[in-house]
Formats: sequence, C-alpha cells, structure tokens
Amino acid sequence: MATGIVSIAAQLMGLSPVAWALFFVNVVAYALIWVATIVRALRHPGALAADVGTHGRAPGFMTWAASTAVLGSQMVVIAKSPGIATALLIVAGVLWLVATYTVIPALTVKPNKPALGEGITGGWLLLVVGTQAIPVLTGLLVAGWSPAIQERMLFAVLAMWLAGVMLYIWISALIFFRFMFFEFRPEDMGYPYWINMGAMAISVLAGAGLIGNAQGNPLLTSLLPFVQGLTVLLWAVAAWWIPVLVILTVWKHIHRPLRYDPMMYGAVFPLGMFTVATIKMTGALKIDFLGFIPNTFFWIALAAWAAVFVGMLASVVLKTAADSGSSE
Repeated sequence: MATGIVSIAAQLMGLSPVAWALFFVNVVAYALIWVATIVRALRHPGALAADVGTHGRAPGFMTWAASTAVLGSQMVVIAKSPGIATALLIVAGVLWLVATYTVIPALTVKPNKPALGEGITGGWLLLVVGTQAIPVLTGLLVAGWSPAIQERMLFAVLAMWLAGVMLYIWISALIFFRFMFFEFRPEDMGYPYWINMGAMAISVLAGAGLIGNAQGNPLLTSLLPFVQGLTVLLWAVAAWWIPVLVILTVWKHIHRPLRYDPMMYGAVFPLGMFTVATIKMTGALKIDFLGFIPNTFFWIALAAWAAVFVGMLASVVLKTAADSGSSE
C-alpha cells in the first residue's frame, strides 16, 4: 500500500521513471506477500484463524482489499491497463466483503474482549482505508463503462464513500478517547496511528473522484455541493492530524531509540496518500494555491519510503547473517 501510493504520487508529479520503478517493486511485493499468506494459511491455519478474533490483529485483514485496490489504481494511473485494474477491483471487492463481514461479527461475538485502552489502535482505521480504496479505484475506471453501469456504480461508490466516512467517525472517536483519557506511553505510539491521517486522506481522494465523475450523473450533480464540502472537511481533518502525529512520533523516539519496524510502512502510506489526495482535491475544486503542499509532501513521502525500504533490507541482511552465524 505504501509503495503503491508513493508510486502514484510520483506519476502525478511527472516523475514517471520513479513511478515505474516503484510499480515493479510493488508487483513483486504484492505477489510475495500473497505467497507468504497462502503458505501461512496452509501451514498454520489455527494461527490465521486466531488472528480473526484478536482485536489487535483482525483489522489488518482489510489490507487484503486495500492493497489490491491500490495496485489496481497503479494499473490505471501508471500502466494504463484498465482491464487488469477491473479484475483487481473485483478481487478487492470480494476481499472487502470477506474481511468486513468476517472480522466485525467475529469480534462482536467474542466472549472475552480487551479494555478499550488495550484493544484500540490506529490499525483499526484500516477498516476505513479498505472501504475507501474501492471507491477510489472505481472512480478511476467508471468513465470507460456503459452509461447504465456508470449510474449504478457511481451510486455504489457514493454509498461506500459515505459508509467509510461514518466508520471513521466511530473509530476515530474511540482513538481520540483513548489518547485523552488512558495512559499513553512512548511504546504505545505505534506507527499505525498515522492512519488517523491516512484514512481521512484516502476519503478525500475518493471524494475527489466523485466530484470528477459528477458531470452527467443527476444524483451526484444534485449532491455536488455536499460532496465538495464534505471532501474539504475530510482534508482539513487529515491536515489537522499531521502536527499531532509528528509531535507524538518525535516524543516516542526521544524516549525510545529509532529502529526499523515493519509497521513504519503504516506511516509512509498516509504521507503518500495525503500527497495524492491533495493533488486530486485541488484539481477537482480548482484550489491552485494549495499546490505547494503536494510539492512538499511528495518528497517527504518518497524519503520516508526509501528510508524504511533500506531499513527493511538491512534488517533482512542482519537477520540472515545472525542466523547463519548461529547455525555454524
């Protein structure tokens, strides 16, 4: 997800070679992660099933849908392959249905539940990200479909977008409550809390897609002022979160050393998503004076991605060397 959105941002910034390089990295990573997931499901089905009923892990299943939709968006924006993107949209939709209506009922009926301070994290907002990733991809594809299909799919996109916004309101209220009224230690400030901003940013991107597809659609045309206003509201909330998250991340590393953590990609994705969302929103609403924001955030997102990617490679090399040394 992080690699995909930074790749799309690079394409929109006119850096096609960077976009294509990250695109190829993402295709390989997507395939490898699915292979690893399938192997884990075959070798450790009990552990995978247990994750579905664990508050801290279960929302992560929504990355199945989100990552598939982000790759589909790359297929449209970079590779110009709407056929493959449409296939990925179908897969993402099925994965979203499976993840949503497995995880939420499983956690609802679970007899022993953690306290709010232990059970809620920024990772819960992956429910929003996975939900909004599908309207984003659909918005990129819908112009190439027949008018009858367009009408139905744009209604579905509108409904799914609004459902995602409502999900954010529910979940973010719990996260804010956890921030304000429970003990919060440096080790509690996980990188997935950056999804507080990223979930809003992808909602902005979906809203911009609705605005761009409103022409010729009576329903969206009638709701256009509402969609425009809500999209700006979502962007404002995303922007509000950024200084808070920067301060908390700095505070974390004042007390805890900075080391590579796979969860760091949870911070890279929101940075890339805020870049793309701002580009699309300013274009849809003709807010040209905000153009300096994506021009700045893109380089921050790319630098963050590069740092985390290098950290990942270094971690793999060091672990391999350590395992080799211990075997000898």
